[in-house]
Amino acid sequence: MQKIRNIAVIAHVDHGKTTLVDGLLEQSGTFGSHEHHDERAMDSNDLERERGITILSKNTAIRYKDYKINIIDTPGHADFGGEVERVLKMVDGVLVLVDAYEGVMPQTKFVVKKMLALGKKPIVVINKIDKPSADPERVVDEMFDLFAAMDATEDQLDFPIIYAAARDGIAKLDMADPDGNFECIFETILSQIPEPEGDRENHTQAQVFTLDYDNYVGKIGISRIFNGVIRKGDNVMLAKADGELVKGRISKLIGFHGLNRMEIQEAEAGDIVAFAGLETVDVGDTVCDPANPMPLDPMHIEEPTLTVVFSVNDSPLAGQEGKHVTSNKLKDRLEAEMTTNVAMKLEVVGEGKFKVSGRGELQITVLAENMRRENFEFGVSRPEVIVKEIEGIKCEPFEHLVIDLPEEFGGTIIERLGKRKAEMKSMVPMGQGFQRIEFEIPARALIGFRGQFLTDTKGEGVMNHSFLEFRPFSGSVESRSYGALISMENGETLAYSLFNIQDRGVLFIGPQTKVYEGMIIGEHSRSNDLVVNPIKGKAQSNVRSSGADEAIKLIPPRDMSLERALEWIEDDELLEVTPKSIRIRKKYLTENERKRYSRK
Repeated sequence: MQKIRNIAVIAHVDHGKTTLVDGLLEQSGTFGSHEHHDERAMDSNDLERERGITILSKNTAIRYKDYKINIIDTPGHADFGGEVERVLKMVDGVLVLVDAYEGVMPQTKFVVKKMLALGKKPIVVINKIDKPSADPERVVDEMFDLFAAMDATEDQLDFPIIYAAARDGIAKLDMADPDGNFECIFETILSQIPEPEGDRENHTQAQVFTLDYDNYVGKIGISRIFNGVIRKGDNVMLAKADGELVKGRISKLIGFHGLNRMEIQEAEAGDIVAFAGLETVDVGDTVCDPANPMPLDPMHIEEPTLTVVFSVNDSPLAGQEGKHVTSNKLKDRLEAEMTTNVAMKLEVVGEGKFKVSGRGELQITVLAENMRRENFEFGVSRPEVIVKEIEGIKCEPFEHLVIDLPEEFGGTIIERLGKRKAEMKSMVPMGQGFQRIEFEIPARALIGFRGQFLTDTKGEGVMNHSFLEFRPFSGSVESRSYGALISMENGETLAYSLFNIQDRGVLFIGPQTKVYEGMIIGEHSRSNDLVVNPIKGKAQSNVRSSGADEAIKLIPPRDMSLERALEWIEDDELLEVTPKSIRIRKKYLTENERKRYSRK
């Protein structure tokens, strides 16, 4: 056997997984002294770097002494939970990271539950011990309570604890110890994580856990070899999840070292490798020996909970900013996304309309943001939750919601969530004037809540949620309480008319912005929609009057990002997404059409 260890790094969003992997790569000597690398080297995608979150799980391999350690960095956001679940099946042990102040969060509970159920060996890393408000001892107790509550085995409860400040490359086994480096993490991995099971003499079995795509070689399957040996040029059998067997040939075998991928000739049981040559490969498929195919259990992938409709942009400004505007281009791009993103589903629902289902708003907005950067132009409808019928009862997804906020805002938020059918489960003080409140809430009640929440907590509140389960439908939920300011004309906005309109609500646009009839330019201060004229100029006359030319002072417009706009819109509204603009509009642009359809 090669000396191999396979581990995954799991944690709640922003607890420092990618920074820890950076440190492991750095201190293992994987980067040569001449190699330059960026901070958070594993976040290779532009959006990941901008937002500071991991969206796709990625694997790397480091050498320590004469061992090869395969490390998989996973996303911490609940919308990408499906990635974490698949990755856990491929590894033999797990580094569970927890913030030394925030402690156990919803995603920590989600990933720990999956890890314990699969019987993996955990190493708990208490990260960010250098924070002034850090309380590592409390967090260790929280982790022990969590493991006990989730029926961990005796072996799992006896977890090693490492205290770390990953950003500074510090780690130690006891808070009383002087600061040390990551050597204690490497040694703990070697001593605590079991060797991979499997034998190179057995018949080949390798399972694909994530996909990649290359324009030259096509689909690439990244997989863990459970038994046997895979060589470049081998004829293999691909066992699909539905039982179908497909013959194929490994045209390229790729190994990992640090941030580099290199072609290799063979790999054996216990290793994690990528291969090309099998075009029909999917997540969960098994690559096996054609003489004796023995498929592994296919993977369960969590169901999507949210859908939106992507449609061809049909606004008066369509085609002016984007390059790809036709339904064929849109369909091809969405189908390409589905080949590598198994947590999403696509369905054609009409002429130029495509229903995309995913795990949450973030997952869908990441797709939309990537598409607009690729010069696509399209419309997006309001997100809707997927309602299922279970044993004859109409059921909807519920979320576990955790809110950290200053104590003075607690009453307001509890009242707001009460109207949205939320049920409070616990409230605990967090010190320094903060408290943590936990709720169980229907997923659709969270659509549009984040913006309101940030306003109510003056930007100091933090909310996190993760999927809980499907429960019986809970009836109607309060949605947006304000109407829209709708343009009645096509043209360019003028400061003079916006100055008069801004008393009626909050504007989303400034002067010299192109608008059209039916486009939403702001939020009305009352609950009804109001049609306004944002392009009306000042009537000039040759008669002077006192106080005629008062200075026009415009309040800066509210910046509507893709997420904010998607949360804000209602069922009769659409988001028009182009490479340069995000516009909000009514589905039916003219007032007569809107009246006619509202009667139906």
